[in-house]
Amino acid sequence: MGDSLPAFGIVAAVMGVVNALGAADRPAGEMGALIGHAMVGTFLGILLAYGFISPLASRIRQRSSQQMKMMECIKTTLLSSMNGYAPQIAVEFGRKTLFLADRPSFIELEEHVRQVRTPMQANPDAMKEE
Repeated sequence: MGDSLPAFGIVAAVMGVVNALGAADRPAGEMGALIGHAMVGTFLGILLAYGFISPLASRIRQRSSQQMKMMECIKTTLLSSMNGYAPQIAVEFGRKTLFLADRPSFIELEEHVRQVRTPMQANPDAMKEE
């Protein structure tokens, strides 16, 4: 969408100039105002495209890519586990799908897994109560 807004500005300029030329029999001040309106349309199209819509679309695209990478990591880990790989190997397959800047080292991942415990591991008596 952001790439098409300058084209809308150009269309607005052309329509404004056509409108101004249609009023060629009017005084120069009125024609100047009509041409000014055409230029405002061009300016707005360019400002909206390059100042607002394109940066917003770029940010949305970047966040979507990050979320898809996370989902790809989860998918790869689950598929590796389902194919019979040991849990450590399955996690390593998933870890390798992350971007290098986002990828935790094996030691960092291992420490994080040790800190996070499932409710059953934290309270083994919880299963007996049910």
